[in-house]
Amino acid sequence: MNRLTVFACESQPIVLEGLEKVLAACDDLQYVGASDGLSDALDALRRHQPNIILIGHTAGLKVVFQFISDVRSTSSSCQPVLWVNDLAEIDCFRALQLGARGILKKTLPVASLVECLRAVGRGDVWIEGTLSDQVVGALDRRSAPRLTPREKEIVHHVCAGLKNKEIAEALRITAGTVKVHLMHIFEKTGVKDRFELAVHGRRMLGVEHAGEVSRTESRMASQSGS
Repeated sequence: MNRLTVFACESQPIVLEGLEKVLAACDDLQYVGASDGLSDALDALRRHQPNIILIGHTAGLKVVFQFISDVRSTSSSCQPVLWVNDLAEIDCFRALQLGARGILKKTLPVASLVECLRAVGRGDVWIEGTLSDQVVGALDRRSAPRLTPREKEIVHHVCAGLKNKEIAEALRITAGTVKVHLMHIFEKTGVKDRFELAVHGRRMLGVEHAGEVSRTESRMASQSGS
């Protein structure tokens, strides 16, 4: 089994000790180290190459937001998760727009921590349900959007964090065509941007449709390898 490796930026030793013990009890998760500040964390990321980085925000939101962007630039395979005591909804949205793949409150149960890490590790965006009740409620009030198979593929790739150029390469279409499809998706679903689409895309697709996309990807991968 390939373990998801986790690195933490956290200044409190007792929190790190608890995190290490929790991950040690999970066969699919591995704690690989920590930094007590952000200044030397990027060098540590280059050394450890973790799948996920948990980021405390004691340094201040402005500094943390810049660090999230730096993480995405330093390692495209490392998924940032903002690890907070509390955070306003608008700041959660801002963090996710900058590249965070999860917003995790330190006050949540251990099971939620593990759930978040596993979800982010498999390519999902994870936030506590109460952080976006308003958006979820709006989506629930709409009828299920009728997306074309191509639009469903694009939603799936957006959920996985791919940019327009990467989606275009994966689907063998132009970046301009991806942009047009996204415009149609926004109109049909009522979401206002790709961040909101990334957060709620899998919910809109449903398990069945997500499976269809996964099968399409597998088929494309086998064709490109032949």
